[in-house]
Amino acid sequence: MISNSEKERYKNIVDKASPKSNVLSDCLKAFWVGGSICVMGQLISNYLKSLGLDKGTASLYTSSAIILLTVILTSFGFFEQIAKYAGAGTSVPITGFANSVCASALEFKKEGIVLGMAAKMFVLAGPVIVYSTVSSVIVGVIYYIYKYTSFAK
Repeated sequence: MISNSEKERYKNIVDKASPKSNVLSDCLKAFWVGGSICVMGQLISNYLKSLGLDKGTASLYTSSAIILLTVILTSFGFFEQIAKYAGAGTSVPITGFANSVCASALEFKKEGIVLGMAAKMFVLAGPVIVYSTVSSVIVGVIYYIYKYTSFAK
């Protein structure tokens, strides 16, 4: 059993070792970087729509362009620098997901294509895929019950 004095001593060690952060500054950085990513996506989408593409096709190409840009930035090590600066601002779902898949693939590249990159690519992204799929099924079932059964009426 750990005594209260040991817990207090451990807490003091952790407090000294933990970096201090300015919450307001961190939030502002995350907001403007995340917002900039979203604005960039909207500009790409508007440009594609101005070329005559319908909304669905423009959205598909916009998502693909943002994923490609994130993978390129991750491959050259720039995305990590942006993430260190912006924190949660880079975890806008599409960029965060693309970065986690690409970073995992790059990390295990030396182990080969099949056992390295392909096998380890979804180490970080795998749980996101599983939980988002399960969540969407649960929401779909709730929606179905609410919308299409006499239970909700």
